[in-house]
Amino acid sequence: MPAHFAIFFIVATTFLIINASPMLAEEGSSVGTQISYSGDTGPDKWGSLNPAFSACSNGKSQSPVDIVSDKVVLNKNLKPLARQYNSTNSTLVNNGFNIELRRGENSGRLVSDGKIYKFTQMHWHSPSEHRINGVQYEGELHLVHIADDGSIAVVGILYHIRHPDPLIAKIKSKLSELADQSSEFHGRGQVAVGKFSMKQLQKNTRKYYRYSGSLTTPPCSETVVWHILGKVSRVGKSPPMTLQCGVRGFSPWIIQNQEHVS
Repeated sequence: MPAHFAIFFIVATTFLIINASPMLAEEGSSVGTQISYSGDTGPDKWGSLNPAFSACSNGKSQSPVDIVSDKVVLNKNLKPLARQYNSTNSTLVNNGFNIELRRGENSGRLVSDGKIYKFTQMHWHSPSEHRINGVQYEGELHLVHIADDGSIAVVGILYHIRHPDPLIAKIKSKLSELADQSSEFHGRGQVAVGKFSMKQLQKNTRKYYRYSGSLTTPPCSETVVWHILGKVSRVGKSPPMTLQCGVRGFSPWIIQNQEHVS
């Protein structure tokens, strides 16, 4: 796996403190508990660090997963993902373990299987959390949506390092600014982006993998419907800026619950 992912030069902190915050909707929250991606507070210990984290050890539908194409079930009843994203004020945030683009109100929505979810934020992981047929990609973009009942739908886009990505290119200078700020403030920070258009991602996607899973950090709540796009996108190698962060191991035991739409 290449050590560099062309977003920007930020090395995520080894440890992170889970704090209650609306911007961490996909990541979960439990105030004051320290977790990491290795050692005594690593993923295999998360379930014992806090009673609220028990699903991390005992859950039956944990994420991420390795999607094995010959084990998925084709569901012809599922419709294409309908995504609408509006141009709204946005803020880049370095959470210490991923990079988030926090969106303003009325920023868009996702319609999945007839249910409406409001778009709240997007963030990147490198390397990817999900895999397809055992392949881990250089990066993964998560588009996080929340329904009125509190349930979560995430659209995951996997990345190769190839050609420049127009979405990332639009905020390249802001990413560099965030990198400078994060180095000054112990691996965290935020930068206002202003109005940000996401027309490149506003598509009715026909080919995707869908399964019921969990948050990928504590409390690992199994309240997420995942949609991993079948098409792998590409981002450029230059400028030589990197994002490195911890990635939880995938859960191979729930591959039989995945559905494929094409």
